Amino acid sequence: MADGSMPVRRALFLHAPIRRTPRVMLERMLELVDDDTPPDGPDGPVAVLERRLADLLGKEAALFFPSGTMAQQVALRIHADRRGRRTFAAHPQSHLDVWEEQGYNAVHGLRLRRTGDLFELMTASDLAAIGEPLAAAVWELPQRDLGGLLPEWDDLCEQVALVRASGAAAHLDGARLWEAQTYYRRPFDQIAALFDSVYVSLYKSLQGVRGAVLAADADTVRAAGVWRQRLGGGIRDAWPLALAALVGLDALAPRMSAFRDHAIAIAAAVNADGTARAHPDPPQTPIFHIHLPAPRRAVEQAGAAILAEHGIQLWGRVRSAPDPSRCSFEVSVGENAMEFAPEEVVALIHDLLARTEAAPAFAPERRSPTA
Repeated sequence: MADGSMPVRRALFLHAPIRRTPRVMLERMLELVDDDTPPDGPDGPVAVLERRLADLLGKEAALFFPSGTMAQQVALRIHADRRGRRTFAAHPQSHLDVWEEQGYNAVHGLRLRRTGDLFELMTASDLAAIGEPLAAAVWELPQRDLGGLLPEWDDLCEQVALVRASGAAAHLDGARLWEAQTYYRRPFDQIAALFDSVYVSLYKSLQGVRGAVLAADADTVRAAGVWRQRLGGGIRDAWPLALAALVGLDALAPRMSAFRDHAIAIAAAVNADGTARAHPDPPQTPIFHIHLPAPRRAVEQAGAAILAEHGIQLWGRVRSAPDPSRCSFEVSVGENAMEFAPEEVVALIHDLLARTEAAPAFAPERRSPTA
């Protein structure tokens, strides 16, 4: 159900419930269960996952966290404490600031220096202009709220080198590193080698149940373990979450390039049609945005009608725009979106916009009666 009442039969939206049912996930997880291995032991799923990701990312150690929010805040806290600095730099649309209730400040006393333009990637010039000592800088690869944009490799290397030369740490928000790798076409450990610490999500593109992993040098991971316990994240029986992530690593991570190819095909069809606009053009990753010439509320109503009539969920949420007559939504191609041919997506956009023409852009303004 998308909202508790409307059944979803097909979805462009990556996290629609159709492939995340308990039965399907449990069946996949059971294939990895070893009855002779204690689940929380040194060879249990959590330990196996940590070792596997440390090796994949070329780091000395890795640590499971129940959430990426906790993992990233802990990493930045450690970098700040070591350097005696409380400020870190990140893009204005960083997840740490937009979606986490500024926990970096409320819990850890850190200060964010928002760096760069709201609608453009952070640059070396933006970082050089900061002019104050930093504890760390954060790169989100890809930048989800910019449509999955990535800096070019040489630009990224220049930015990281500049930050490290100032004595600050480089941290990677790699929640969607699996998608970013399809553009850079470099081994994961080569990408991760740029950074002192790397966080990856276990439930976004890997479609696990929940959780994250922080990878870094052994001392940082030991310190992270202390903070994880202080924050209540040292949960026992986390092995089902690790099992689900291992399923995603085996089944979905190898398909990211195919997902990116399909994203490029859908975006090309949308832009060739011209009714809406896909950005970036072409997508750098399996993620892109579709921009619509219609107000957000009217689009939401039209999308709800399509879901009710056809069981097709087009998005997780619709994003407003500075121009109130326009809006956008994200497409993150995974197994769900692979079922939609590019021309079907174009047809759905036409249907969607045709429905918005009959819907009021804004509710009528209520005026109090004059005397």
